[in-house]
Amino acid sequence: MKKILLFGIPLVAVLLLAIFGSDLLGLYRLQSYVTTSAAAYVADGGPWPHVVDTCTVCHGVKGNSLHQGYPSLAGQPAPYLETQLHNFASEARRNPNMGPLAKTMSDPQIKSLAAYFASVTPVANHYFQPDARLREKGQRLVAAGNCVACHGAQLMGHDQFPRLAGQGYDYLLAQFDEFASGIRSEPTGVMKNLATGFSPEDRQAIAIYLASLDPKKN
Repeated sequence: MKKILLFGIPLVAVLLLAIFGSDLLGLYRLQSYVTTSAAAYVADGGPWPHVVDTCTVCHGVKGNSLHQGYPSLAGQPAPYLETQLHNFASEARRNPNMGPLAKTMSDPQIKSLAAYFASVTPVANHYFQPDARLREKGQRLVAAGNCVACHGAQLMGHDQFPRLAGQGYDYLLAQFDEFASGIRSEPTGVMKNLATGFSPEDRQAIAIYLASLDPKKN
């Protein structure tokens, strides 16, 4: 009986492997992938759910937006992000989506979210094709407006000044228009003065140029 078992069990195992081998291998690979992905997810921002999970729908995976109308949060200065979230929560800056969301967030959550996105490497706005003539005009206007004085030599932002390089075209243009109309404001008043000094085509050209830049962290 023992001999039968000694020979029978390995034989059964061989038969099972022959019949279900590919399925078992696929199951093993799936389990390995899930385990590895789960570990990476936890390392990236703690256990589920991450605060940043909510942001993915509009702002893209890890804050790199694929939509021209939604800003990329990746690589934005943490102080700027914190301030904007508090502004949304207090309705100093109005947005039908961000206002209610920001109001639900605690200060530690806001700080954590801002620090996370500030640490993420931004990617280029590959889905935007700039008009060559307006891009050249925008480059001249950005230089004339001395945007680098506040937003940095590579327009990547710092402290309370946001990253402009590689942002979505529609988002950039909307913000310039809001500064020009007074819908949006900032403490220094510089953006309103600049925006109102530009024509609608000027603002379009600037947005095109900025959207076309490849964001590079210093």
